[in-house]
Amino acid sequence: MTMPRTRSFVQVDVFSTTPYSGNPVAVVLDGTGLSDEEMQRLARWTNLSETTFVLPPTAPEADYRLRIFTPGGELPFAGHPTLGSARAWLDGGGTPRHPDRIVQECAAGLVTVRRGEGVLSFAAPPRVRDGELDEGRLNRIVAAFGITREQVVAHQWVDNGPGWAVLQLATAKEVLALEPDLAAIPDAMVGAIGACPEGSAYDFELRTFAPGAGVPEDPACGSMNAAVGQWLIGSGAAPANYRVSQGTRLGRAARIEVTADPDGTVWVSGAAVICVRGTITV
Repeated sequence: MTMPRTRSFVQVDVFSTTPYSGNPVAVVLDGTGLSDEEMQRLARWTNLSETTFVLPPTAPEADYRLRIFTPGGELPFAGHPTLGSARAWLDGGGTPRHPDRIVQECAAGLVTVRRGEGVLSFAAPPRVRDGELDEGRLNRIVAAFGITREQVVAHQWVDNGPGWAVLQLATAKEVLALEPDLAAIPDAMVGAIGACPEGSAYDFELRTFAPGAGVPEDPACGSMNAAVGQWLIGSGAAPANYRVSQGTRLGRAARIEVTADPDGTVWVSGAAVICVRGTITV
């Protein structure tokens, strides 16, 4: 165990231009010397969906290395912590090797983050598992969601590290009506997506449930949006550019844009606003 010392610490609200309306991430800007247990203990204490630790990179292409912890364990990759940590690193004086992009090293590999006007965008990492869910797993999720099998328009593994699966329902209204019994799927990392009415400001409503990581419902999930985007755009079920609303049932107003380049690379974009600056002793 390291001797406690004061380290720079910020909390960033991600996927909203209005502070305290998106999804917060806690960022320790110098995680050097901390053990796995110390990082995990702090993540349990902040009790946010993720807490991250910035470290020197080991890959020559990377600007920094990031470790990402939920209250229940470490993730190889996560989306809103990637954008929030990039914003915190820049705000703390970080200088990327390339002026228009940042390269983050994490357990899932290298992730590129583009810098835009008021937003950051990360390139979706490859999925480690895709394809439809097996019927047994699907039926357990359907039962836990309190819906019928007929309401499921499609279903898919959208796993880019955390273990995500998703059910597509016909409408955003059905997604917002879900009252899942998470005790019935305690290890699940699952979401539901449905189309917004025509003329809405957003194309889809998404909800993310992560009891397997100690997070009942995530207000805004970049990694799931990334992999869902790869699935929906790749299958022709969504256009190459669409907008997602998330966090509505939690009183949040997360706004996420998903875009595919001509080469098929999917980008997830959103605002990242620093709400807390200070120090933490750890």
